[in-house]
Amino acid sequence: MGFRRYGIYFTPTPGPFAEFGAAWLGWDINAGRVPPPPDIPELTSIRQEITQTPGKYGLHATIKPPFRLADGQTEAALCDAFETLCAQIAPVTLDHLTLARLGRFLALVPEGDTSDLCSLAAHTVRELDVFRAPLTDKELARRRARSLSPEQDANLIRWGYPYVMNTFRFHITLTGKIPKKQADWVQTILESHLMPHVPSPYDIDAFSLVGESSNGRFHILRRCKLKGKCV
Repeated sequence: MGFRRYGIYFTPTPGPFAEFGAAWLGWDINAGRVPPPPDIPELTSIRQEITQTPGKYGLHATIKPPFRLADGQTEAALCDAFETLCAQIAPVTLDHLTLARLGRFLALVPEGDTSDLCSLAAHTVRELDVFRAPLTDKELARRRARSLSPEQDANLIRWGYPYVMNTFRFHITLTGKIPKKQADWVQTILESHLMPHVPSPYDIDAFSLVGESSNGRFHILRRCKLKGKCV
């Protein structure tokens, strides 16, 4: 299978949380398949609608956003560099993940100190940026349509994405935009089904190299433990 873009994600360890997230979003990024839907009768009528946008990405948090390979680079070389990176950087433990509303969508976000995690993400973006093709004019225009701050625009130009480095915020997306009148209701129900599966504290102890197929769905190519001592 050929891939049109690659990225570095955090994907939860296979287990109850990963299984619930895959069922909820309608895509199992670990197995590369559509799983059976979750048993949440209250949300059956709107689940597909509110998960359509994040569903193709699977359950994840973005570390290095998806990118096209630069001229002269190969998937094999990227895989080797990714494995080397993971062997050098240290895992991070988060105090807790909580379900929060970010604008119009819901995501799991960390509570407590995230400075080590942000440093880890920034290091990953820098170290693998040699593999990233520059953005096209069309891609730049599409990103700039969202009224970026000067810092976000500088990140877009330098790193190919606005929300990296000092503007990075770790989050595991669970929905697309939710109608305002339903937001509290959806959050309450989803929280009751989801949170029993989410470990606390939460370990960020592996990264996944992912690829985007021609249908827009993402697949895990390699999942590597973080084995190093530096952040």
